[in-house]
Amino acid sequence: MGAPVTAIIGAGISGLTTAKMLEDYGVPYTCFESSDRIGGNWAFGNPNGHSSAYRSLHIDTSKNRLSFRDFPMPEEFPDFPHHTQIKEYLERYAEAFDLKRNIEFENGVVDARRRADGGWSLDLQDGSTRQFEFLVVANGHHWDPRRPDFPGEFTGTELHSHDYIDPKTPMLFEGKRILVVGLGNSAADITVELSSKALQNEVVLSTRSSAWVVPKYLAGRPADELYKTTPYLPLKWQRKLSQLGQPLIAGRPESYGLPTPNHLFGEAHPTQSVELPLRLGSGDLTAKPDVTLLDGDTVHFEDGTAQDFDVIIYATGYNITFPFIAPDVISAPDNHIRLYKRIFKPGFDDLAFVGFAQSTPTLFPFVECQTRMVAAYLAGHYALPDAEEMERVITADEQMYTAHMVQRPRHTQQLDYFIYEHDMRTREIPRGRRRALAGTAS
Repeated sequence: MGAPVTAIIGAGISGLTTAKMLEDYGVPYTCFESSDRIGGNWAFGNPNGHSSAYRSLHIDTSKNRLSFRDFPMPEEFPDFPHHTQIKEYLERYAEAFDLKRNIEFENGVVDARRRADGGWSLDLQDGSTRQFEFLVVANGHHWDPRRPDFPGEFTGTELHSHDYIDPKTPMLFEGKRILVVGLGNSAADITVELSSKALQNEVVLSTRSSAWVVPKYLAGRPADELYKTTPYLPLKWQRKLSQLGQPLIAGRPESYGLPTPNHLFGEAHPTQSVELPLRLGSGDLTAKPDVTLLDGDTVHFEDGTAQDFDVIIYATGYNITFPFIAPDVISAPDNHIRLYKRIFKPGFDDLAFVGFAQSTPTLFPFVECQTRMVAAYLAGHYALPDAEEMERVITADEQMYTAHMVQRPRHTQQLDYFIYEHDMRTREIPRGRRRALAGTAS
């Protein structure tokens, strides 16, 4: 019996990597993409509205950490490529492995229904309905903006960082009183950009939990090249060591004007920025704690202060959503979805998810690792354990990767790439291979 005919939803990083791996394993597939181009989040100005890239965006992971194992980034790329270079890299990847021939552009999945006898019926943008034996969901998780629910009402302009392009788009950000809510990487980038004295803005950054800010370079090298956890020491010990070293490397956040974090280093995703501490220390912007009330053009903060603003930019993350599947079948409330190895949902042997994790310090090789397991499964070289064992492992993995984290939707999918990859390569995939061989023999 041949490999199941497979549908892939999305031609971003996860969909492209899945397609390439299925090619390697000889699995027949079709990739459905709602846009007219590949790249997903990295296709700046993507007509399907799923790109959150702003004009000045550079990726926060260095190119050597980001590269696919079998397709290195070009040597001429800088350490931290611009979003246009990431898009170019994905175009080269698609061309090198001839991936576009199996992508149907502007023909996204509108509705996916699981058939009673297994497999999926897909209603597509072109009005047709197609049948597939297996479905890979790779629609990304940085496109559906999440906003805080602050009490009161703001009468100025409100937007999410998803809609921010540059200081002139979607509005003229000059001579304005601007509040940026959030302290992730996008919040830091946008705050730095808009607080330039040349724009004559008054910029305030509001944060609920504050954040530890890490540098992009250490000793002249990209800092993430010096970061690597090991499976041979307890992760708790490794976190403790990093907590001792972080203040010596980058200082404490309150030293340059941020509120004191409500967590230790490693208990929330750090913010990577060279310029944010400098802008704070130079007085180009100020930081405030969480918002307590919106009152016209006045915003009240937890420290008892209040300030008037013209614009609020919410850099408050994204929801994990699957608009093409009924919520009672698959959903991720508060961004939490229980997946075996962040791929398989127990009870669904004809469905896989790819790319739904906050992988530290790198995403592309993590996705590559996931797709290797998916392809092996579809080719019959890997078998899953029973549902009870899958549930047990999901609970254990969540305990290892996220129990120590600040319990927010942002951290529900957190994991350490090095530990994950080692587990998949040395334990999980070999075990699945043995399960598959045992099943064949029986």
